[in-house]
Amino acid sequence: MTLGRILSTACAVALIAGCAASQQARDVETSGFLGSDYGLLREGQENEALLVYRNPSANWAAYDKIKLDPVTIWAGEGSGFEDFSQPDRQALADSFYSAIHQELATDYQMVDALGPGVLHVQVALTDAQTSNPTMDTISSIVPQALLISEAKGLVTGKPGFVGEASAEARIADGASGELLAAAVDRRVGGKSLGGSTDSWNDVRQSFVFWAQQFRYRLCTERGGTGCQAPEA
Repeated sequence: MTLGRILSTACAVALIAGCAASQQARDVETSGFLGSDYGLLREGQENEALLVYRNPSANWAAYDKIKLDPVTIWAGEGSGFEDFSQPDRQALADSFYSAIHQELATDYQMVDALGPGVLHVQVALTDAQTSNPTMDTISSIVPQALLISEAKGLVTGKPGFVGEASAEARIADGASGELLAAAVDRRVGGKSLGGSTDSWNDVRQSFVFWAQQFRYRLCTERGGTGCQAPEA
């Protein structure tokens, strides 16, 4: 089968079958962004980040404003950022910030100053790796390639040729600075045909999921109704 036939088949299959745009990885490397807060983290349970902390005394309903700091890049040794230019890194950080801001602004007043009733949200992008669009598409369609990709996924937790992203976040009281929550997570591309010609798609899909998950978690923590969990 020629590459043209494969891509045509991919387009047809995409209309009748769907796969996850991104999925949670099995493990994650910490970057140093959370500093001494790492000692508070525990392993996440189902539908949680890989590592999480929640302050048991936090009164989430007391907050109606959010100060969202610009997303920062924490590029540890071996991270995918080593191959990215500074403009590309900034573009990723800005894209992640926009996704989070858009979601949180739906439920909170976004402010520029700390104070009572304000959640101080800080987020770091700690790793990002692009996918191989051509091989990702082929391995989603061709049986032999799909088997190879799935076998790799079973061993490593990451299917072949997909992208990935890792992030860390902390939420603190805007007046006292008390830590309310922290999380570390990593997501990898699923075998999805959507965006399979875009090497950044898996990374951006991770941003979308995390932003929606952020909003969902805050909604449930404050006892909100109609909280919408993101599609994994």
